[in-house]
Amino acid sequence: MTTFSFRILLLFVAVGGTGKAQATATLSQALRFHASFDHGPNADFARGDRTLYTFANAQQRAQGGVVGLPDSTIKITKGSGRFGDALLFTKKNPIKPFFRDGGNVGYSSTDWNGTFSVWLRLSPDVDLEPGYSDPLQLVGNDGNKGFIFLEFDKDTKPRHFRFAVRPLIELWDPQRVGWTDLPYEKRPMVQVERAPFSQARWTQVVFSLERINAKNTKPVAKMYLDGQLQGAIENWDLTFGWAPDSALLVLGSAYVGFLDDLAVFDRALTDSEVKTLHQLANGVADLYQRAPPTPARK
Repeated sequence: MTTFSFRILLLFVAVGGTGKAQATATLSQALRFHASFDHGPNADFARGDRTLYTFANAQQRAQGGVVGLPDSTIKITKGSGRFGDALLFTKKNPIKPFFRDGGNVGYSSTDWNGTFSVWLRLSPDVDLEPGYSDPLQLVGNDGNKGFIFLEFDKDTKPRHFRFAVRPLIELWDPQRVGWTDLPYEKRPMVQVERAPFSQARWTQVVFSLERINAKNTKPVAKMYLDGQLQGAIENWDLTFGWAPDSALLVLGSAYVGFLDDLAVFDRALTDSEVKTLHQLANGVADLYQRAPPTPARK
């Protein structure tokens, strides 16, 4: 190799390294929340309450939930995660872990933007019990006023995987037909009929929300699997009616499998940023290992 060629190679390496550092820096600045489950159930970084709560019924939810994981049906398993430890849901049960908003979800009644990332490991057709299974949900004070979820279908083989953004019920189901009975094309969702989930590998699911509740502008929501765009929810009025600070990030509703490296960002990430996120060597912890953007609040 000539001296000139070697210098060109060094230049490409330097530019590539700088570009990667800049991309990581922009992700770090946008980070709202991260739960690695490597140090217990609570979030490692949060703009709001980092405590994990659970509820098993409406009364517990109304009372604010129960701190921590109540029994071994949902537990942290050492060394089984995509990065370090992971949260394992051993069977379908009514217990639902959740994190409160207060800055973690960033819900806004005027202009809501964000990106949500989670890693899953399961073989849906083998592990899941009958019925719908939602590894991740965003819920407010009234399901008829908004509901966002990742969902494995209840009866398809293989099970279809979906990302849905249901706004006010009069916008997506004015005739009250019901979610199950609505034709697929009339549901505000992205559906993947053959998603790459397996017990043998981890799959990253990312979805973004842009301009939800914003007036005089079109909202859009997108879903990605392993860094690749799967589809978008467009040409819908995605107006929500949640009460302020009522949003909850709910994990593992009727879900059976592993869940790891949960994160929330304060804006819709670009396609290239989602790919960068997917490629982080140590997961979201790489965004603040050296200098956390903001200390987590207890």
